[in-house]
Amino acid sequence: MGKMFFNILTFAEFETDLLSARTREGMAIAKKKGRLKGKQPELSTNQAETLRKLYDKNEHTVSEIAEIFGISKPTGYRTLIRNT
Repeated sequence: MGKMFFNILTFAEFETDLLSARTREGMAIAKKKGRLKGKQPELSTNQAETLRKLYDKNEHTVSEIAEIFGISKPTGYRTLIRNT
């Protein structure tokens, strides 16, 4: 019984390794074809520029700006840092 259990565990580990290898291979192919882009920004370039202008005028806080654009505060801060 112990040998059978060990063999099953070994086979499961082998399957996991194969799955990982196939995933990495698929991601590499997609990257070469330009299809692996990752998560897209929540705001467009124009929206990010407008966010920066509103913040630079010192009339609104990041919380208020985030509420205007319908985003979270951390997203607002990331956008400000990214567009510095």
